Amino acid sequence: MPAKLMVLVTGGAGYIGSHAVLALRDAGYGVAVIDNLVTGFRWAVPADVPFFAGDIADQALVERILRDHGIGAIMHFAGSVVVPESVENPLKYYHNNSAKTRDLIESAVRAGVPHFIFSSTAATYGTPDVRAVREDTPQRPINPYGMSKLMSEYMLRDVAAAHPMNFCALRYFNVAGADPDGRTGQSTDGATHLIKVAVEAALGKRDGVAVFGSDFDTPDGTGVRDYIHVSDLVAAHVLALEALIAEPGRSHMLNCGYGRGFSVLEVLDAVDRITNRPIRRTMAPRRAGDPPALISDNRAILETLPWRPRHADLDTIVRHALAWEAQLDERRAQGMRAQP
Repeated sequence: MPAKLMVLVTGGAGYIGSHAVLALRDAGYGVAVIDNLVTGFRWAVPADVPFFAGDIADQALVERILRDHGIGAIMHFAGSVVVPESVENPLKYYHNNSAKTRDLIESAVRAGVPHFIFSSTAATYGTPDVRAVREDTPQRPINPYGMSKLMSEYMLRDVAAAHPMNFCALRYFNVAGADPDGRTGQSTDGATHLIKVAVEAALGKRDGVAVFGSDFDTPDGTGVRDYIHVSDLVAAHVLALEALIAEPGRSHMLNCGYGRGFSVLEVLDAVDRITNRPIRRTMAPRRAGDPPALISDNRAILETLPWRPRHADLDTIVRHALAWEAQLDERRAQGMRAQP
């Protein structure tokens, strides 16, 4: 059996990127990581993985990595992801998510990298007119975060038409949970993802949870989202890579979700139920750029890839997030002690 190719993971010290590193290694791929460590952690990357502290816009560095390590594919996770911040500081998002992705794609073309997997988002759909969005649902972002990712999708589409590269843009819904084996998880201070915030509150790391918006046109008035376990998400990335390798002339744009939504209050109820420790809830105004509901129609990914989610259960997602959060302080301390 021929050796599997080498993959460069951008943002590989971050939440989703660190899970992708593990999934690729578990599947037998070689991995290298580049991360500027603004939101990532060096200790989240296994010690034997080639690691480069740097920025994807540093084209000299990126192209040296691509050539020196014989990179055959890029999984691109580096970027900024907080929707309200994108409304307050749009230029940051167009710089980090669009301009730097453009530089990365150019480096890939120069180095002859044939496969590119992009971390896109359901935020490209904006406020859809349908209950469950399909890949052909009109993309009308309502915040700079979604627009910055959509611009990157357009760049990849155009570059793939002009150069020998194929790509897969995976449009994430709400990613949550942690590695079931406790190897990595969401570690960023001040995270805004609901399940992360809720488990911090359940463990006494926060005073409570603010519910942003209770007057949406949803069954209980709070925002509804399609939550996907991070391990299922990165499994889709590995399968997407294999699809690109198998059909070099074909690219894909695929939703990554379970096709079911939960409201903010339903998520908090799940955390309360699992911990038997009710979280204090504070009702707050809506945040800028938040749609009422965003749920995937995931038929395309199920038909295109042999992807079958293993953790499609809200309670499982919460339990894994709680387990990671409970050990996070010690993991951080161990990681700091291990630094040179």
